[in-house]
Amino acid sequence: MTPGPLNLLTDIKGLTVGQATDLSLGSGVTVIVFDQPATASGTVLGGAPGGRETGLLDPALSLVSQVNAVVLSGGSAFGLDAAGGVQAGLRQIGQGFAVGDQRVPIVPQAILMDLLNGGNKDWGLHSPYRDMGYEAFEARAAGPFALGTVGAGTGATTATVKGGLGSASTISSSGHTVAALVAVNALGSATVGRSRHFWAAPFEQGGEFGGLGLPSTFSADDSALRLKGRDPIATTIGIVVTDAVLTKAECHRLSIMAHDGFARALLPAHLPADGDTVFAAATGEKPLSGLADFMELCHLATLTMARAIARGVYEAQALPHQGAQPAWRDLA
Repeated sequence: MTPGPLNLLTDIKGLTVGQATDLSLGSGVTVIVFDQPATASGTVLGGAPGGRETGLLDPALSLVSQVNAVVLSGGSAFGLDAAGGVQAGLRQIGQGFAVGDQRVPIVPQAILMDLLNGGNKDWGLHSPYRDMGYEAFEARAAGPFALGTVGAGTGATTATVKGGLGSASTISSSGHTVAALVAVNALGSATVGRSRHFWAAPFEQGGEFGGLGLPSTFSADDSALRLKGRDPIATTIGIVVTDAVLTKAECHRLSIMAHDGFARALLPAHLPADGDTVFAAATGEKPLSGLADFMELCHLATLTMARAIARGVYEAQALPHQGAQPAWRDLA
């Protein structure tokens, strides 16, 4: 398993990533914009999701199979305004699903709950998320982008340490790239027990999240239930993208396999108060040669998502608020 050159979602050609971050608010927006419409689907496995345009990703629905962008945002239900800002940007550049002489940008979105992290949420009548969505769209670029306490990961937390935005990529044996981007705001923990070891350690590449490996031994306390509170302040949301040619149904399967990455990197995942959501998209640059190629992509979707989750926690920094949750790096 070999990471791409950047070990980021932008190792996939034909897409850009933009982010808007407000540390005072303790929240942010991340947008993935496709140069050309990408075939897409998704899966919701958490018990308390929040999303926009997720219904059209159902592989049984055939009218719309491609999307122009995907949005990940903080703000709980207020954050759903962010997709409107991204739609505005896409409309300005003439992108969208053709309806007569109009174009309607297709922008699915998932949100996470970060309203109780100490940031200033007194924003007045209208939430700031539509403007933040447009800001993230305008900031979109290929190449490197920041991880940790940025974009949709700005206000993210976990049961033990600060959550954040993570990404990773992998090149398959057939030369296809699979990449993931995720905002880690889990009700559970990405680390083993009271240690700094990551559950995703077996899949780490090149010390990308500290190189600590797994603990030499495990105790009952390591697998004990750890939650960051009984309030619904959770949800891990992400996307996995490949440059392969996939159908909408195959993208759906890829999203399910990426959810397995949640289960490899977070304990527990998919709780009743989580809204865990994964989008999957294919840019269609490289055809597959057969089922074996697709099954490898599914396998890599699991491992790449697990690595991205650990990187999001590893790269995070504590918010500049009194009583803010400490970051993984603060425990060194």
